[in-house]
Amino acid sequence: MANKISDKAVIGPDVKVGDHVTIGPFVSIFGDVVIGDDVTIYPNVSISGKIVIGNRCTLFPNVSIMSGTRLGDDNMVCQNSVLGALPQDFSFHGEETELIIGNQNIIRENTVINRASHTGGQTVIGNNNFLMEGTHISHDTKVGDNCVFGYGTKIAGSCEIADRAIFSSSVIENSSTRVGVGAMIQAGTTFSKDVPPYIVAGGNPVKFNGINSVMMTSFGVEKKIQNHIANAYRLVFHSQNSVLDAVLQIKDQVPDGPEIRNIVNFIDASQLGIIGKIW
Repeated sequence: MANKISDKAVIGPDVKVGDHVTIGPFVSIFGDVVIGDDVTIYPNVSISGKIVIGNRCTLFPNVSIMSGTRLGDDNMVCQNSVLGALPQDFSFHGEETELIIGNQNIIRENTVINRASHTGGQTVIGNNNFLMEGTHISHDTKVGDNCVFGYGTKIAGSCEIADRAIFSSSVIENSSTRVGVGAMIQAGTTFSKDVPPYIVAGGNPVKFNGINSVMMTSFGVEKKIQNHIANAYRLVFHSQNSVLDAVLQIKDQVPDGPEIRNIVNFIDASQLGIIGKIW
């Protein structure tokens, strides 16, 4: 089907372009690039390397997409963002790695997402995430679905962020830490330990600020279950016991269910410890 490609765009011979694609002036596309159907690429976009761009994506002016990026369907990438940037990692020596981005993500202006550091590695962004202006997600980090990253939030390398996590503005997550499902990080917070599921964390030093009842209500967690979650975290954060003893008490005293198991499994798997407690 007919495409609208500016005569001022430069497109390499190996590039594969789908149907109903619009490419503006001063776009440069080189390498083993595959572009899906109904894609709109505004002026001054640079795409080079081994790249796949899914259907119905929109790339606004001055976006750069670098080698190793796989962009799913229905994504919007706004001005001056860089996808698949080289990792800022001293151990990286030019290996072929990937950035995998799912579907229906909104990536706002000046966002940078690095690809992974080592051969076969992947940085992964799931589906339906909203990355606000100035977000930076570093190498080898894994992000789930339906997350929000506020203005200027910086995520270091090798982090794990579960579904429906919310980061307010100017949050800094340090390397190799984890954020559990449905957790919220308040504005200006820096943290170097794991943030368990369903809680609100904030301050410097970071501390537990209650359960994220608004988020849990929005995705259908019953009030009774929220009370069980609150009781579990009272044992973790407000008792004189160690975290390990608190987990044993949760198993013994709090009614079982998927959310409680999520909490217990998250804490059990922690390598760095959780916020607000010392192992």
